[in-house]
Amino acid sequence: MSAAVGLRDDFTASDLRRLAARAKDADQVRRLLALAAVYDGMDRETAARIGGMDRQTLRDWAHRFNEYGPVGLINVKPAGRRPKLSVEQQEALRQLVEAGPDPEKHGVVRWRCVDLQRVLGAQFGVDLSTVAIGRQLKRLASRISAPARCTPHRMRRRLRLLKKLPRSGRRGCEYTRTGNADRGLVPG
Repeated sequence: MSAAVGLRDDFTASDLRRLAARAKDADQVRRLLALAAVYDGMDRETAARIGGMDRQTLRDWAHRFNEYGPVGLINVKPAGRRPKLSVEQQEALRQLVEAGPDPEKHGVVRWRCVDLQRVLGAQFGVDLSTVAIGRQLKRLASRISAPARCTPHRMRRRLRLLKKLPRSGRRGCEYTRTGNADRGLVPG
C-alpha cells in the first residue's frame, strides 16, 4: 500500500472552505471540500466520499492541488484538434471563393465543394473532405455576409408600418369598393 499524499502547508481547512464558498465551478467546490476534510484529519476514504469520488481520484486531485493550488482543481478543457487549414490558407480560400472560378484555369463555371477540394489539394497539399470544405464555406459565409436577424418583434413592427402605407386603389385608409360589395361582410 502506498503512502498518503501530503498536502501543502500554506492552506488550512478553513481557507479551503472559504475558497469553496466563493468558487463558481461546482466540481472545484466538491474537491476543495474533500481536501478540507483531509486537512481536518478525516480518513481519505470518507473525505473522498464527501467529494463524490473514490480514494484514488482524491489522491490525483491532491497531487494537482499540491502542484497548482486551488486553481488546479478546475477541469482543464483540452485544446482539441489542430485545424487542417492555417489562417493564411483560410484567407486564401476566402479570396478564392469571393473571386470565383476562372473557367480556363479551373475548368468550372461555379465553385462546388469537390472543385474546391481539388484546388486546395493542388495549391496547399491539404486533404480536406467535402464536408469539411462545406463547414469552412459556412463559416466564411457567416463572416462575410451575415444578415440581421428579423425577430418576431421587428416583424410585427414592419407589418404595422406596411398596413399604414397607402396602396393603389385606396385613398388614405378608405377602401374603394369595386365588384361584389357585400363579399366578406358579416351581416349585422
